[in-house]
Amino acid sequence: MNSVVFDAIKALLDEGKTPTVALTKSRLAQPVPMPMIIAAVSQYKNNPDSINNFMRNPQQSDNTELKTSQLDRIEQKLDTLLALLEQK
Repeated sequence: MNSVVFDAIKALLDEGKTPTVALTKSRLAQPVPMPMIIAAVSQYKNNPDSINNFMRNPQQSDNTELKTSQLDRIEQKLDTLLALLEQK
């Protein structure tokens, strides 16, 4: 999962608030795809201890985050190309 999302969830927990998708999204320091936010909040709700496990092992998540952002950029380029092809 994305460390930025878990940082936002941790901030909400520190304030005594229950993390929701909307609250988490409002606390993000940078843009994150909605599916990643939903997955992180769902993961937290299913296993509240997962936030503690993540905070202990953020290195593993950063690699996944890089791959995900790279995939997002590729998908955006593909969508743009497909839109251009459909116009012709």
